[in-house]
Amino acid sequence: MINVRTDLAVEACEIYKKENNREADGVVVEEYEEDETKITKVRVMTEDGAVKMGKPIGNYITLDIPEYTAYDGELMDQVSKVLGKTLKKLANIDENKLALIVGLGNRNVTPDALGPKVTEGIMVTRHLKSVMPDAIDDNVVPVAAIAPGVLGVTGIETGEIIKSVVDKIKPDLVICIDALASRRIDRVNKTIQISDTGISPGAGVGNHRMRINEETLGVKVIAIGVPTVVDAATIANDTIDLVLDDLIGQSEEGKDFYNMLKKVDKHEKSVLIKEVLDPYVGDLVVTPKEVDLMIDSLSKIISNGINIAVQPNMTVEDINKFLN
Repeated sequence: MINVRTDLAVEACEIYKKENNREADGVVVEEYEEDETKITKVRVMTEDGAVKMGKPIGNYITLDIPEYTAYDGELMDQVSKVLGKTLKKLANIDENKLALIVGLGNRNVTPDALGPKVTEGIMVTRHLKSVMPDAIDDNVVPVAAIAPGVLGVTGIETGEIIKSVVDKIKPDLVICIDALASRRIDRVNKTIQISDTGISPGAGVGNHRMRINEETLGVKVIAIGVPTVVDAATIANDTIDLVLDDLIGQSEEGKDFYNMLKKVDKHEKSVLIKEVLDPYVGDLVVTPKEVDLMIDSLSKIISNGINIAVQPNMTVEDINKFLN
């Protein structure tokens, strides 16, 4: 089982392969590219594979967005369309079904504000079908959205709030958006993961809450997440690895110093780093300084992608007219 903190199935696969020199049994990985966006599909197919990955059985689709997407409106629209197309296949929704969009996280903490900001850009239509039925086309899918906040602010488990709303309005599909944690620095704010296995609010920072999935809600749940933070111990560990590799490259093979460096156990080293840092920084996570811009851009990409996916009978232009 993967012990390194990561919410990304693609990283769990990479770590397992690196440690075992092979792919995990019961796990299928497929890679392809669409409109400059690299897509990796990870299918965890057996209980054995789920244990090895530390992920429930299901589908995990990762989109690696192109460089500088957050600064380019056309690239943002392009990624939104790829996300929408990918999500549409999992959602499989029509005008007779109700979709509930849930933005998880704390809107007052920027790296955790992704979910609430996504809900602000959702095309909400459930109320319009009853309030002004003549003005709304029958092909428009009823959509509701909620940003339930976090336990520390509301005093109520997020899962309990969502469960209550689901029991009341009875949606056919729930889409949850949340901030995640990554193992690799270069994936922070540059990767979008879609899965059909649900989500645990707060899992990215080691604060596991009630799971939100089909088992707990009684309805299909799709999770969309973006890694916005990385563990501080991971950064320290990777930095020391780079220093060790550089020293080995500069040392003379066969000499005592070279042999000493080669004998360093990287697993033991990472455990030691964690033990040394814990008394001083605890479970510290780090986010890039441009996180404000990235959260704004990513929330627009994801909200547009969701709108495209849950309104299969509408064009992007029609959706934009509605929102404007």
